[in-house]
Amino acid sequence: MADCPICSKGTVLDSGRSSTRRSSGGGGTRKAATPKPAVHGPSVATPAYEDADGRPYVVRLERVPGGIRLAEWAGSTLRRRAPVMEAADLVRLAEGAGQAVAAGDAAALAEAAATEPGDPAPGPGVSKGRTGDFKEELRVEALEDGRVRVGRWVLRPGQGWQLQEAPPMLPAKRYAEAIAAAVRGGLLPRASEAAVE
Repeated sequence: MADCPICSKGTVLDSGRSSTRRSSGGGGTRKAATPKPAVHGPSVATPAYEDADGRPYVVRLERVPGGIRLAEWAGSTLRRRAPVMEAADLVRLAEGAGQAVAAGDAAALAEAAATEPGDPAPGPGVSKGRTGDFKEELRVEALEDGRVRVGRWVLRPGQGWQLQEAPPMLPAKRYAEAIAAAVRGGLLPRASEAAVE
């Protein structure tokens, strides 16, 4: 939960929150806590990209409590947005996930990347989720610059679908469903094709 930008927002675990503490002397003195560098476990990453402002970043797939996080990192800073990368690099991350996640999860992701392409279909590769009345989707969608974005979309009553500008953190099964749908629809290359690009 501490690594989750959504779960930790506004709590003492929020890395962007400045924390203050009163001294025990009662004088009301405040000290700002120094931010700690991010701790990283095993992960697989894409080659470096540059954003529109020329800042370099990589996309990492890593195991976190409760599932997998796919996120952009600029140095040791987690970027709070849905990750954007080349389509072939997403397939390579899925194939190489065994270096970072449990064997069962890695097998599901590799199998999704090796899905047989079907008829090209317009639209994103989607993994639908639902809890009660709450609807959300993990989407692999094409962007205008030829890259893909992997983002979580939430259906808000009266407002429609909205992109959550945060790194998605979900079970591996959800990523596998979205990647397989994107390969079937022609949005992502099949694993054997991505290896030669």
